Amino acid sequence: MILIRPATTAFLLTLAASSAAVAAEASGCDKFKWDIARERAALTAANREKLVSGAEIAAIPATGMVLELRPTAEARLAMPPERAPKDGTFAGLTRITAAPKAGVYTISLSAAAWIDVVQDGKILKPAGFSGATDCDGIRKTLKYELGPHPLVLQVSGAPDNAISIAVLPAAE
Repeated sequence: MILIRPATTAFLLTLAASSAAVAAEASGCDKFKWDIARERAALTAANREKLVSGAEIAAIPATGMVLELRPTAEARLAMPPERAPKDGTFAGLTRITAAPKAGVYTISLSAAAWIDVVQDGKILKPAGFSGATDCDGIRKTLKYELGPHPLVLQVSGAPDNAISIAVLPAAE
């Protein structure tokens, strides 16, 4: 009979959990669930609108935007994020005051972060999610059913003090 020491058991469990997490992260631009060419182009475009956290804009920009973030404690988010941000991360928001045309939109981020989309005082649930590491310019994209109401985009848990965001009508 082979006896395994508790420290060895803990190490093996940690190794197994780490391996599972790494295996779950798709790597490379071809690993997204849908075509991300438009979103990636918007996130890396030279003419992205630059916004400070808390900025109000009239409408969803046709191109991507770069949102300047603040340390989480200073961000003054509209609602508590659905996922608690880690210490040392950044957060911010922008308000879009004009109602978008109702429909499905992709909301994409250039880096690993959490995004909450708030409409009518409620955080919307995404209809779809896709993400991958090692794809220059885009880290994740989500699909949301937006209603014809103003909205708030709030980002939290970002590793850096700026992030690119693209909000585009979903491709048919």
